Amino acid sequence: MPSLFDPIQMGDISLANRIVMAPLTRNRAIEGQKPGPMTVTYYRQRASAGLIISEASQISPMAQGYLDTPGIYAKEQVAAWRQVTDAVHGEGGRIICQLWHVGRISHVSLLPDGAAPVSSTDQQSVAMTFTKDGFVPVSKPRALRDDELPKLVADYGHAAECAMEAGFDGVEIHAANTYLLEQFLRDSINDRVGAYGGSIENRARLVLEVVEEVTRLIGSGRTGIRLSPMTGFGNTAALDSNPQALYGYLVAQLAPFNLAYIHVIEGETGGARHPKDLTAFDYAALRNSFPGVWMVNNGYSAALAGEALSSKAADLIAFGRAFISNPDLVRRLRENAPLNETQFDKLYGGGAEGYIDYPSLK
Repeated sequence: MPSLFDPIQMGDISLANRIVMAPLTRNRAIEGQKPGPMTVTYYRQRASAGLIISEASQISPMAQGYLDTPGIYAKEQVAAWRQVTDAVHGEGGRIICQLWHVGRISHVSLLPDGAAPVSSTDQQSVAMTFTKDGFVPVSKPRALRDDELPKLVADYGHAAECAMEAGFDGVEIHAANTYLLEQFLRDSINDRVGAYGGSIENRARLVLEVVEEVTRLIGSGRTGIRLSPMTGFGNTAALDSNPQALYGYLVAQLAPFNLAYIHVIEGETGGARHPKDLTAFDYAALRNSFPGVWMVNNGYSAALAGEALSSKAADLIAFGRAFISNPDLVRRLRENAPLNETQFDKLYGGGAEGYIDYPSLK
């Protein structure tokens, strides 16, 4: 049976092991929403992962939702990200870029000319976001018109091409954590009528159009997608009324694209794997309907990861918080070594402390 330390072919990308560094927002972009020199060091330190998924990176100026998060749409950002990808590749690693549009989880102070955030709906979320004034309630969004959606799809395609120009090995379409694409998927948020609202088929339409555009431009073997069927992500939204049917349909429609992988968050993002107040969800049914590489995420230990691989419930295991404080996590898992404690007050924003100063094993 495969172990965490065995190689795997993921679409067009060869990975040295099955340990993935999950995307982790750290709010340390510099002027121009670019990764800076510290970010180069941060990712270089963690290049022993079989795969690094970059922190979520906005696909356009209107896609930003938090202070000091990087973009992947302008030539200056491409040049800055090239420093990161070169560093990771220089250490023998692989890195892909997570493509992000936050939708209504944003604030007018973060958007061009104080524009309102955009979403599938004009209903305001109860979420908070991080601005120059600290944590504030998100702004009321406006609902995108159907005739604006082709431009949105094109923005995803442009960002994917920028990612490849920046030297990434591929991209991950962020369709999770109640951000824009999931705002279209869930009937608890999407209150539209017409081609992009109402039925499951209509609510999934935008996600599938984005996947079609990105795979057309950079290839399916370098494209993945992230889903979170059972997360409210900090109470930013209620679940869909029938998540099993919704995500079952979506994964079945994704299968013919021959994506490099699907990345599924099990349970509540950053929380319980099996929340007591939620009905059971059959992740195995999704996995069985997708013939490609299956990546899982949320609270995995080395032992739990080994069980998932040996039972074929997963092909790749993504670790999040453990990679924040353990740049050499692969070695620590292999040697069953203790992990550094995470400085939770240094997660978002700031300098080198709690970012690139965690020690590796001697």
